Amino acid sequence: MSTPDIPREHPSTLWKTVGGRNWVASQQLIDHLFKPIEVLLAEAVKVQSPRRVLDIGCGTGGTTRAIHRHTQSGGYATGVDVSEVMIEAAQQGVEQDSAGQGESAAEFLCADAAHHDFEGDVFDMLVSRFGIMFFEDSVQAFQNLRRVASKDAKGLFFTWRSPQENPFMTTAGRAAKTLVSLPAQDPDAPGQFAFAGAKRVEGILDAAGWHSIHIEPLDFECTFPESELVSYFTRLGPLGRILPDLDEKTQAQIITVVRDAFEPFVFGDTVKFNAACWQIEARA
Repeated sequence: MSTPDIPREHPSTLWKTVGGRNWVASQQLIDHLFKPIEVLLAEAVKVQSPRRVLDIGCGTGGTTRAIHRHTQSGGYATGVDVSEVMIEAAQQGVEQDSAGQGESAAEFLCADAAHHDFEGDVFDMLVSRFGIMFFEDSVQAFQNLRRVASKDAKGLFFTWRSPQENPFMTTAGRAAKTLVSLPAQDPDAPGQFAFAGAKRVEGILDAAGWHSIHIEPLDFECTFPESELVSYFTRLGPLGRILPDLDEKTQAQIITVVRDAFEPFVFGDTVKFNAACWQIEARA
């Protein structure tokens, strides 16, 4: 069987197209998996009680809405993401949450946080759940984010550690390579593991003018029903982009091979894996 070469696209392009659509389709599962991060961010916002919070790479907005509820009275959280389809889903979530309640709501903005002019808005806290690894120029991005932060505003960000420490996340790609040629991954290029190196992250933030930088490992267990496993790996990660362009026979072969490769993470009717992350704190 031939192994077609799949060209590498910039992550921001994927978020605006098939990647964003697949993320929206999987939003309930994603929010379930990463609930521990949402809880940590909400608790941090509750303790800090900021007036304005910026949620960078907010996706479909579940975390933004959660932290909004812990801002100061009269304050609010703003979620920003480059994906129009995800921002539309986030706004729909706001409308569902606030229907008939008359409460203030989080706001959402479709924009690139690296370059967007936030029109002088001042954020007392900047947060992100796996949303800061995709900037083309990370130093420039964090310089822009520091510009819109209030004096000594706190940043609290979560990113993935190395692929080696997150074998579940790389299983589909490794297994699929026996059947299709996937693009090579530059470890420092924008992408899921771009912030895997703590020293590199510290250097980026320092070069962008942030200070009091503290980075520590965080691990938590993720679980979801085995019945959702095929949907998970065919929508998210490298297969979500390539499968629609392959013939049905190749699709079926890839799905079979990849499903078998996930067997070490399957325990009866439940999928379990460890999420190895960095918890990054800094001051603007």
